Amino acid sequence: MTSKKPDEASQPGKPTRGFKYRKAKIRHSLLTRGADRLTGGWLSRRHETTPPITRHVQISTPAWPRELDGLRIGHVSDFHFGDLMSLEKAMLAVEAIKAESPDIICNTGDLVDLEWRGVEPLIQAFVDAAPPLGNFLVLGNHDELDSGEEVARVAGELGIQVLRDEVALVEYKGHTLKIGGVDWARTPAQCRTSIDRATELESPHVLLCHNPKGFDHAAEIGIPLTLSGHTHGGQIARRNKPDANMAFAHKRSAGLYETGDCRLFVTVGVGAWFPLRMNCPAEVVLITMSHGDPMASHD
Repeated sequence: MTSKKPDEASQPGKPTRGFKYRKAKIRHSLLTRGADRLTGGWLSRRHETTPPITRHVQISTPAWPRELDGLRIGHVSDFHFGDLMSLEKAMLAVEAIKAESPDIICNTGDLVDLEWRGVEPLIQAFVDAAPPLGNFLVLGNHDELDSGEEVARVAGELGIQVLRDEVALVEYKGHTLKIGGVDWARTPAQCRTSIDRATELESPHVLLCHNPKGFDHAAEIGIPLTLSGHTHGGQIARRNKPDANMAFAHKRSAGLYETGDCRLFVTVGVGAWFPLRMNCPAEVVLITMSHGDPMASHD
């Protein structure tokens, strides 16, 4: 079941490919492929053969309903399926999160890098993982480069629920779990607008927002848990200090954050826009939620 304003019904999509897509293609050709050619392909080979780690995170907060204690969320993000993410490598991440037997899988966007065509087997793998409460996806900025409408269409047709400024209701242990999700929004103000649109009828327990800049407003309105990606953890970080990284545009770029009783988890993701990670390994994340003392939270 999805809670959504009557006038927010889906409209027929059209490709959104334009200046941003062309700019990204040029950057990809010069910085990504160019740098890889200069290293004789070493960067991409190393990137391709390095599997993601599995990270386990316990999050406890008084804002989380007791009746939803124990919810296990598989959080994945930023596959960037394309030149730097083969289907074979992507499948390793799907298998890793499937092995953790999550109750629900939440994908916080950038499923594709530059083009959506060919992503169907990856989406089908998530569907085949069959988490009891389902698969949920929000769109990231790279999903929108080619056609966010097509990414959403394909995912929806194959069985993933794509949340586009809306809240879905699912049953967990006989109680209602509310999962909200918003489309890609670049600025805090745009995030605020999308979150307000999504939560007009229902306030979610979990919000999927590709951009972690949405957390300030999510915390303002009391959403217990926000899940984000987008930053890649900067891809280069200080040893043992994942939050000290190259994602300079973000004050929250990797790991667990809190404002009052509200929590944000930013995953560094599975893929990359450049085939290099240092002290910032690709990851899939299993989050276990509980009501209680915030000091019990750890990752």
